[in-house]
Amino acid sequence: MKRYLIVALVLVGNATAFAQEEEKAKFGAKLSGFVKTDFFWDSRQTVNARECHFLLWPEPVIEDPNGNDLNGKSSFNFLSLQSRLSVNITGPNAFGAKTSGLIEGDFFAQANENVNLFRLRHAFVKLNWEHLEILAGQFWNPLFITSCFPGTVSFNTGTPLQSFSRNPQLRATYKTRGLSIIGAAASQRDYSTAGEIGMNSEYLRNSAVPDMHLQVHFGTDNESGMNLLAGAGMAYKTIVPRLTNAVPGEVYAVNEKVGGITLMVFSKLETGPITAKLQARYGENISDLLGISGFGVTGITDLTTGERTYTPLKSMTFWGEIHSNGNPQVGVFGGYISNMGSKEEILSSNLVFGLATDIRSLYRIAPRVTYDVGKLRLALEVEYTSAAYGSNYNEFYIPDETTNADNLRGLAAVYYFF
Repeated sequence: MKRYLIVALVLVGNATAFAQEEEKAKFGAKLSGFVKTDFFWDSRQTVNARECHFLLWPEPVIEDPNGNDLNGKSSFNFLSLQSRLSVNITGPNAFGAKTSGLIEGDFFAQANENVNLFRLRHAFVKLNWEHLEILAGQFWNPLFITSCFPGTVSFNTGTPLQSFSRNPQLRATYKTRGLSIIGAAASQRDYSTAGEIGMNSEYLRNSAVPDMHLQVHFGTDNESGMNLLAGAGMAYKTIVPRLTNAVPGEVYAVNEKVGGITLMVFSKLETGPITAKLQARYGENISDLLGISGFGVTGITDLTTGERTYTPLKSMTFWGEIHSNGNPQVGVFGGYISNMGSKEEILSSNLVFGLATDIRSLYRIAPRVTYDVGKLRLALEVEYTSAAYGSNYNEFYIPDETTNADNLRGLAAVYYFF
């Protein structure tokens, strides 16, 4: 009897050890990333982040009494802060789904004051079933289409023409036969709405409702090598501009909010020799996406408390890109954004909050060439951006009497991937 018991214990022990080894075998962590150094020159002063590395648009033309442009001086810089580290994690199944995770960071930091410090880019967990994917964590805003975005050498990735933001979120994607339906609820972190106290996530947080997204994508996968991807999406966001208003001697609670909708369509065509991409976006109050937009005051509803009503500022954006698929790769990105002003008339005091609300329109063209040698990449890009700044506004806060400010950026980059 003892002999049978010993044999049984050995078998159970072996089975347990095998199961543990199998679980260990399913777990893995892979380090990847790249080292990148950018060398760039600008023909004039620019609105930017991180010592000019993240270029948005040229500063306006402002003349001194002698007629000299205060922002007309050129500048240059060399930076390596886009260098990136990623850890891709895989593990055992859970709830019948494949599990994975990713943690990614770079040295872009969270603000200009701490540039070169390590910061979190992405951190999420994914659960994948046959047709359903759940993502929980910080990732690209759903309006940044990871399968169709500009492949520029510049870190701005086409911003402000391209929606640019990473958000903590809960996202669900249902996939079947080339069709994907995506729903997401997002908060704000590093990229937030511009308001009375600057860019801050508290406007969205105080609304108690996440930034809501819904998208539909459809793609083909042909053996011929010609593939089409197309999609459309919408998002709705409500913010609370403030909770209180201070008047002489008193502080009053106020009940204020402003909503905004964003609509987007995109397409990508891949053939053997070339890839072409197109996107159009209509956005209301999308300063959190680094888009030209915001919101303004339309009225005072309570003269005692100073409670206000608001309306969003709108913009319309188009961008396109075409590039070769070989090595070297040659491509060109171009786009146009129009400031459409507010949905309702703004008070004569012109109390407006947002990003680049004084720009009537902006266009950009950026040709590039990249060449890969093993893990090494060499890249060159010329980026021309022209912004039409207004000196006056109509009742819908559309800039008028515009003057163009033009910037030419020459950019060279060296990458090493691992």
